[in-house]
Amino acid sequence: MADESPAENTAAQAAPQIQMRVLGQFIRDLSFENVMAQKGVSGDVQPEIAVQVNLDAKKRPTEHQYEVAVKLNIKSKAKGLEDILFLCELDYCGLFHIEGVAEDQLHPFLMIECPRMLFPFLRRIVSDITRDGGFPPVNLDNIDFVALYRNELMRRQAEAQKTEA
Repeated sequence: MADESPAENTAAQAAPQIQMRVLGQFIRDLSFENVMAQKGVSGDVQPEIAVQVNLDAKKRPTEHQYEVAVKLNIKSKAKGLEDILFLCELDYCGLFHIEGVAEDQLHPFLMIECPRMLFPFLRRIVSDITRDGGFPPVNLDNIDFVALYRNELMRRQAEAQKTEA
């Protein structure tokens, strides 16, 4: 084992270690509407699925605790038609204890890493609810939370430029 120089040792001590714990997860709101069955439509249809993702994060009263919500809005239409097959809305939350993240990095951490931890559970809920709703299970593709975060930043910057002009 190599000895560390005093400069390397103090640098390692100065950089705080990131700690993240999932304290809990829960469904805040869930809605599934089988529009096809309500209209009495039957027969084979090719589904076309559109997924919208919204993220929200807020500080909780307890120090180092945050609530992160992933909101999914899933709409399935019959391919080539305007007929809606089903609608699914899911608001899924995680409670996190986070320490050691620099203040300027906290927002991206909350909006990228926390949803990434919740995603496997979201995927399973959506799969189960669509299957139980009378459709083949919808297995969500992985969501690129980094790209989602960057797109939201660019949208906000463009919106700010419009209001300034």
